[in-house]
Amino acid sequence: MADQSLPKARTPATPGLPDTEDTTAPAGVSRRRLLTTAGATGLVLGAAGGAAGYAAAPSGATPLASLGEERVPFHVKHQPGITTPAQARGHLVAFDLTAGAGRKEAAALLRRWSDTARRLMAGEPAASGDTDVARDAGPSSLTVTFGFGHSFFARTGLEKQRPVSLDPLPDFSSDRLDKNRSNGDLWVQIGANDALVAFHALRALQKDAGSAARVRWQMNGFNRSPGATAHPMTVRNLMGQVDGTRNPKPTESDFDRRIWVPESGGSDPAWMANGSYVVVRRIRMLLDDWEELSAREQEAVIGRRKSDGAPLSALSGGGETTEMDLEKTDADGNLLVPINAHARITRPDQNGGAAMLRRPFSYHDGFDADGVPDAGLLFICWQADPLRGFVPVQRKLDRGDALSAFVRHEASGLFAVPGGAAEGEYVGQRLLEG
Repeated sequence: MADQSLPKARTPATPGLPDTEDTTAPAGVSRRRLLTTAGATGLVLGAAGGAAGYAAAPSGATPLASLGEERVPFHVKHQPGITTPAQARGHLVAFDLTAGAGRKEAAALLRRWSDTARRLMAGEPAASGDTDVARDAGPSSLTVTFGFGHSFFARTGLEKQRPVSLDPLPDFSSDRLDKNRSNGDLWVQIGANDALVAFHALRALQKDAGSAARVRWQMNGFNRSPGATAHPMTVRNLMGQVDGTRNPKPTESDFDRRIWVPESGGSDPAWMANGSYVVVRRIRMLLDDWEELSAREQEAVIGRRKSDGAPLSALSGGGETTEMDLEKTDADGNLLVPINAHARITRPDQNGGAAMLRRPFSYHDGFDADGVPDAGLLFICWQADPLRGFVPVQRKLDRGDALSAFVRHEASGLFAVPGGAAEGEYVGQRLLEG
């Protein structure tokens, strides 16, 4: 989704934790690991998500052996699934603690979940009761990410440890939120490049919840599969638009400040060090209305060319990464990028520098009785402070974004996602046992 490149693994900055996710690390041998076909050769391109084909594969295709064997480590400085390249399949699920379940039960649950996530991400079966759904597959870039909602802290008696940044989001005039599909005590994000691997993880974690927690809501998403294009590129959403241009990149000098909670010196509690805050929004796209527009009208709404994502100010030249000229006009003096174009309104330099790392999935939940698609975007964005990242941008969109007529915000959630677990730890241990 995002036009970002990941830094290579460096000397760990924190004892017991790699400094960053190494998505090119070779998979460990397991009974479920997919074996490469005899005589086949494949070159995994890591973060680009592509690979060179072998003789038996169609030209440009990614060998399944390479796709299946890509492994993301669980024990990292920042939880996996944030800067990991977007996967082809995703599941989002929120849980509420059951009546009587408190801090002790939550700690035991996070311990079980972390162990299961570590095993499945390594391509191993769950510790008990494995369903064999993913028996024949490798890790397939599986990631599992855990977060805590605002209500979690009251339920566990940890109100004093609740971050101020987790205060509820303000109301927006464009919201049409279903409370039953919003928020939650606990949040889990699952991503993988194989649908069965992703479902296997979803089912295993739901079973692990046992009597401690129940599912509040669950959503399924998808992206373009790695290797589906001739070369790595930003994905398209269901409106056909390139989605993820100008995403912050880990190589940028201010990326850490914008996305990660600092280890010290900030206003967040110590247990959130190296973590991030995620805003999750189910945004329905009114595709029937959108598709009535001409391609030229759609481009005016977004402010970018549909073909390649280049800004309209680039005229016949340039590309997706070409700098947008907000002042450029046509022969009649009209702005080439309309004043209410989505790309203009969301620019960090138009919002006091506000930035967030977008990592969404598309979704499609069927058609209603009139044949209208229930489809759109599972918008997921990461930032060190949602009040400085998501909120100012959404407020500005709320006041005059041309895209607002074609989307509907139907669910919302904000979750605190702590840093990664060190070897021998579980996610959230510093909160629950601190």
